Amino acid sequence: MTTTSPAPSIPQSKADALRQRYAEERDKRQRSDGLNQYVRVSDTILGETIDPHMPVIAREPKADHVTFAVIGGGFAGLVTGARLKEKGIADVRIIDKAGDFGGVWYWNRYPGIMCDTSSFVYMPLLEETGHVPTEKFAHGPEIRRHCQQIGQQYGLYDNALLHTLVTGLRWDDEESVWHVRTNRGDDFTADFVSIGVGPLHVAKLPKIEGIDEFAGKSFHTTQWDYDYTGGSPDGGILDRLADKRIAVIGTGATAIQAIPELAKSGAETFVFQRTPTSVDVRGNGPIDPEWFAGMSAEAGWQQGLFDNFAANWEAYRGDPAEEIEDLVGDGWTQLGRRLRDGVRAIPPEEFSPERMMQALENVDFATMEDIRSRVDELVTDPKAASGLKAWYSQLCKRPGFHDEYLQSFNRPNVHLVDTDGKGVERITATGVVVAGQEYEVDCIIYATGFEYLTDYASRLGFPVEGRDGRTLSAHWDEGMRTFQGIHMHGFPNLFLQQMLQAAFLGANVPQNYVETSKNIAAVVVEATGNGTNRAETTAAAEEEWVAMHLEQGQPFGSAECTPGYYNNEGTDSDLKNRHNVGYPGGATGYFKLIDEWRAAGDFVGLNFGKSASTSA
Repeated sequence: MTTTSPAPSIPQSKADALRQRYAEERDKRQRSDGLNQYVRVSDTILGETIDPHMPVIAREPKADHVTFAVIGGGFAGLVTGARLKEKGIADVRIIDKAGDFGGVWYWNRYPGIMCDTSSFVYMPLLEETGHVPTEKFAHGPEIRRHCQQIGQQYGLYDNALLHTLVTGLRWDDEESVWHVRTNRGDDFTADFVSIGVGPLHVAKLPKIEGIDEFAGKSFHTTQWDYDYTGGSPDGGILDRLADKRIAVIGTGATAIQAIPELAKSGAETFVFQRTPTSVDVRGNGPIDPEWFAGMSAEAGWQQGLFDNFAANWEAYRGDPAEEIEDLVGDGWTQLGRRLRDGVRAIPPEEFSPERMMQALENVDFATMEDIRSRVDELVTDPKAASGLKAWYSQLCKRPGFHDEYLQSFNRPNVHLVDTDGKGVERITATGVVVAGQEYEVDCIIYATGFEYLTDYASRLGFPVEGRDGRTLSAHWDEGMRTFQGIHMHGFPNLFLQQMLQAAFLGANVPQNYVETSKNIAAVVVEATGNGTNRAETTAAAEEEWVAMHLEQGQPFGSAECTPGYYNNEGTDSDLKNRHNVGYPGGATGYFKLIDEWRAAGDFVGLNFGKSASTSA
């Protein structure tokens, strides 16, 4: 039986001091330009993203028809394709700009890359494919191979269009089909289309003065150049860097994985930091075969782990008297359980929303104090240790978990350049300037991440035209509008695979796709099996869903947080951004809702038909 840990206690004076320190650190980093402080990699001297992993093979354009087209070959597209195949929809085509399946795991091949959520809930379709992760947190090459295995097992390669960019999507109301156009001359039709391009596929760079003047080598981590660094995507020492001076700009989730590998290379490595990441224990290691055999003995074991992960992550929202065993045991579920313990410690007669928020804050203060103490335990240089401590609430930024990152700063070749929240001042032909001091380097590596909550229609990179020529951009002019985060009025037979106005389970993104793909497959089966050829949400259902989220939806970040992509870089959230929220009942509530909706079989909120009469 799971026991409740004693709730952490922080004296009031200490809590007041922490609030003040957090506010001071936030204010240092506030900028008036918000998201405009970044540009896309394709808009800079680094150039348009090309595929260094696989040559483009010439082919004839497609002008045929398919039942279902899936835009995106990452986990969203693969899981949707798999669920459709399982339901007997054989004619499925995946389109992706990459040369193979994998999405971010195709493009991201930087050294040290691995998932930071347990492999058993991060990698979907493990039970179906029979793949057993080799580590609790699988490395990138294994995750990429698993994506390929899914594609092979479900026959998703057969009709795929890879190295192909969608350039336009247009609904033909008379024929009830979508016209799909691409950069390779394709112009084919599909009865149904899903868009699953993922939340992290547009790489970004900070607008730093002189970024195009650097005369040495530079690249974004999505374009890691192993010809320059040595090593390979499958591992190995970066042996061509031993005599090099390397600058790493950024200290987020990517950097904390790549920097330990750079440290091992012997290269003189300068880590330029605007805001430190909180880095707790990851606890990676090989999987015990006997443990796995016992854990996976019963059918449905992975779905059970998915459910358990979400239940533990959101445990503080549930019934305090209910016992929930932690079957996943990663940093996310442990964090969720700490928050739950704080809420459970409130005497029932004293419980109130305000008291609950106080308890959650108290737990967070104690957790972050432990994480800052961990820095002192692992980093020997007091100055570096001071700079590596995160002074904000843990969920203001994506929490970090790693077993080697902090220790890397004990190596004589690794130097933290803490910019005290100001960031890099400028870049010259020979180096990086911070606070007037130039650090001469041979190579600059940008570990600066991806666009996240920027305009979805813009991130797609192609126009979507629904009924009567109305574009997705126009439909969302005042903010995102969906039903269940999946369907949109005026866009029949189009499905979105994303998180907003849905589960918004950012702790484990693939789980969102695992659950919503079931509904997509069920709707397609209903639409094709009852003599109809289209499914569309009603205007009323969409309006009700949007209104509920505007009134009760759960935002991802907070204006009280230090700026970052969770809170639109600290800018005030306008009405349009306030649409970018999660289901009020949380991920577990959302998954339960769509499960019950699907099981009921009446698909309330959708109209099925053969004509354009779905406008009710």
